[in-house]
Amino acid sequence: MARAMIKSQSNSVPVSPIVAATPYLALLGGMVSLSVGTSFAKQLFPVIGAEGTSSLRVSLSALVLICLWRPWRFKLNGADARRVLLYGIVLGLMNLTFYISLRTIPLGPALAIEFAGPLVLALLHARRWIHFVWVGCAIVGLGLLLPIRSGMNALDPVGVAFAAAAGLFWALYIICGKRLSHMHAGQSVALGMGTAAVVILPFGIASAGSAILAPSVLLLGLGVALVSSALPYSLEMIALRHIPERTFGVMLSAEPAIGAIAGLFLLHEELSALQWLAIGSIVIASIGAILTTEPKDTPITGPGAPA
Repeated sequence: MARAMIKSQSNSVPVSPIVAATPYLALLGGMVSLSVGTSFAKQLFPVIGAEGTSSLRVSLSALVLICLWRPWRFKLNGADARRVLLYGIVLGLMNLTFYISLRTIPLGPALAIEFAGPLVLALLHARRWIHFVWVGCAIVGLGLLLPIRSGMNALDPVGVAFAAAAGLFWALYIICGKRLSHMHAGQSVALGMGTAAVVILPFGIASAGSAILAPSVLLLGLGVALVSSALPYSLEMIALRHIPERTFGVMLSAEPAIGAIAGLFLLHEELSALQWLAIGSIVIASIGAILTTEPKDTPITGPGAPA
């Protein structure tokens, strides 16, 4: 890993490898937590549906995060409040559209299609030829994860459309999250998740009705919320403060691979040789993105920073 530096106005201070690696480890931990939680979340589909599962997951996550971080302790000006509102709306719609896509298409293809959003964002921020190499590796890996041999046309078009919409909201989530990087991570994610809950809870109530309040559903929903929302989004907000958008987007390409591995251990799903090749290609892209990140790529934080 290139030696990271924290630049001041007068000099550059070296950062220890552990400190430099922290945001990347936070992002990796968030992806693992999200994949595991999503695997368990599908158990709620037969009871409260996709909309109910998504709204319950986000709402319970919001309650946990608000109680944990108590965001009212921190100042919030009007400009930041508008940024939080936009971030929360995008976050809610990203969760809702992705879970709706899972009703009709498998998790692997849904994750791969959804990732088109941040992948395009990573490509838009590429500056050196080596960056295009890593983006290309990620594209190859994602392509291998899609069920092309079975026929892409076999996928439900409505599910594909919702997964693509989730990808668009995912890219917007990265942009909106960067605009909040100057705020306390706990405050921004708690307020953002609370806003997301307000946005999508009506969909869940309309779909699931009183079933969403059953004790067994609430208990499982709380576990899913902690593992697949509260923890990973908190870790991602920490990562967003220090990882450039291009690197963040390419590293997120590992999520479909992590999801496949989670399925292997939790759901006993066997992987084909092509799927293992896809995982290897995506891991190479993620590692390469980290190794070629330079100090000048470190994002500028603050109200006036570019998204």
